[in-house]
Amino acid sequence: MDGRKIRWGILSTANIGLMKVIPGIQRSPHSEVVAIASRSLAAAQAAAERLAIPKAYGSYEDLLADPDVDAIYNPLPNDLHVPWTLQAVAAGKHVLCEKPIALDRQDAERLRSAAPGPLIMEAFMVRFHPQWLRARDIVRSGRLGEAKIITSFFSYHNVDPANIRNDPKKGGGGTWDIGCYPIVAARFLFEAEPIRLVSLMDRDPAFRTDRIASALVDFGSGRCLTFTVSTQAVPHQSVQIFGTKARLEIIIPFNAPQGKATTILVDDGSALDASSATRETMAPSDQYAEQAEAMATAILSGHPPPYGVEDAITNMGILDAMMRSERSGAWERI
Repeated sequence: MDGRKIRWGILSTANIGLMKVIPGIQRSPHSEVVAIASRSLAAAQAAAERLAIPKAYGSYEDLLADPDVDAIYNPLPNDLHVPWTLQAVAAGKHVLCEKPIALDRQDAERLRSAAPGPLIMEAFMVRFHPQWLRARDIVRSGRLGEAKIITSFFSYHNVDPANIRNDPKKGGGGTWDIGCYPIVAARFLFEAEPIRLVSLMDRDPAFRTDRIASALVDFGSGRCLTFTVSTQAVPHQSVQIFGTKARLEIIIPFNAPQGKATTILVDDGSALDASSATRETMAPSDQYAEQAEAMATAILSGHPPPYGVEDAITNMGILDAMMRSERSGAWERI
């Protein structure tokens, strides 16, 4: 590729964008952030000044009408992901949309009707981090033996009634906000799709969101994912892959420190206190920059993004199965 850059516009001044994704996009060699929009022009102008973004708009529609914008990053609340992604595509813009891409599979399937041409990718930044790529390489190598079990835990503590993560109408709750990550991890590392699952949830009596969600997910051939996520527990996260010969652990799997080194462990189990584990350190990396670069490269090359609409629909179908299992108390096919 030549020195061309994809010109990004940002829909909203959401914290994830201001704190993580926009700085990441700005570090992508083939990207530049040229505009940001908010329903409040003052908020957009403040964000633009803070992050050295040339243009600020007081409406999303005005940003979409800007001919100097090639691609959109959409970090709006979950219930607005599909509507504004469709509007952006109709305006001829490529879209990187925050996860989960929709409220359910049926909602996500609306993206199949998007105008042809612009690319759409769900923003699971973890799939571009070197530690995840290295973990998958190790699984593929056979160093773990046959990879059979993946376990994951992801939690934070948020009881703010004004926070959209605690609003079920906007797609709040543990399954939608962070349960999608262990599912993506297992799909990525097993390189397979699940067959069925059974889930267990505990809902906040006031918010009615799932504050604890657990699942056992069957990937066939003796492979399974077990995970728990919580929006009201002490913050923690982990991913472990257990094989017939060794296990692999990603120390900080989801919120890897931006621009810093990370570590994975491989342990043959010869010492139960994990002293037999070998440590492998990844060079400093920014998973948000890597994600933006993957999207920009796809746009500039004219090739499909590494993960497109069908991948996002599949992931939403798995989340739907978790909700069905909560209601039925039984295994649900995916």
